[in-house]
Amino acid sequence: MVHPIAEANENSPFGNLTPTEFYARHSVSHSSEFITNSCGLKLFTQWWTPLLSSPPTGVICMVHGFTCESSRAVQLTAVYFAKAGFIVCAIDHQGHGFSDGLKAHIPDVNSVADDCVVFFDGFHERHVPHSVPSFLYGESLGGAIALLITLRRAGADGPRLEFDGMVLSGAMCGISNKFLPPWPLVHFLGLLAALVPTWPVGFTRGSIAQRSFKVEWKRKMEAGGPNTYRRWPRAATAHALMRACEELKRRFEEVDVPFLIVHGGDDAICDIASVEDLYRRASSKDKTLKIYPDMWHMLVGEPDDNVELVFGDVLNWLKTRALRFMPTT
Repeated sequence: MVHPIAEANENSPFGNLTPTEFYARHSVSHSSEFITNSCGLKLFTQWWTPLLSSPPTGVICMVHGFTCESSRAVQLTAVYFAKAGFIVCAIDHQGHGFSDGLKAHIPDVNSVADDCVVFFDGFHERHVPHSVPSFLYGESLGGAIALLITLRRAGADGPRLEFDGMVLSGAMCGISNKFLPPWPLVHFLGLLAALVPTWPVGFTRGSIAQRSFKVEWKRKMEAGGPNTYRRWPRAATAHALMRACEELKRRFEEVDVPFLIVHGGDDAICDIASVEDLYRRASSKDKTLKIYPDMWHMLVGEPDDNVELVFGDVLNWLKTRALRFMPTT
């Protein structure tokens, strides 16, 4: 099954079609709404439902990465999964996409995980049959957030929805040394975060977008959103990303959800050694690691043949796990 990014162009994820024409072409329906989080921020959410007569295969809750949003490349992957029979939902993090908040400012990654938990739980209660399996799909920072979500337990301070598996694409379990700034800046990042939290700092070696998408027109499409942030990460945000990686590394053994890791072998942003460490240390009985040689950070940003290889593997993994939950007759 061809990934819909093959129909996009640098000006629009829908190519030459209107959104309505695009959804109809792929036999999915689309809906959206704003929710309000505990801080009073309005957050944009949306979902895609397959137009099938048969019951849905499962639900996939998608978590986008830093400076990304749910309406560009992430949306095309959501449509890809919806075409395959999954209900798919996504949320724009605070400060991202169409959600409220200072652009690309995440002073606390766990607060973003809280937003995701509230939305995913509520969406599941309202829109998803309880008999179908639930999966998380996280890209880059979204992979770290997905892991933080699964590390919570059901109860007063944890999600009601238990996930049956997760896919981690280019997951941020550690930031690559190829991308980090010189040692003195990293060392003083906590001080900068306290003194000038919203100040953009040269925290990275080069542009995130330039080192994420191998195909140039795809890079332009992703960066062409009306709410795209194009500056350096803010001090408090950079510090929060570092702290999230440190927390996850302390807790890898606690990860017990079935998972698939897909990661580019030439990822210059998120550290390959860190996801390999997660794979070794996780308690999950069902775990798979796939490193794709020569591929970059955003796997949807690869040439078409690579995209079909990676997402064919991802869809096969999801369908195989979902089949375990189908009732026998």
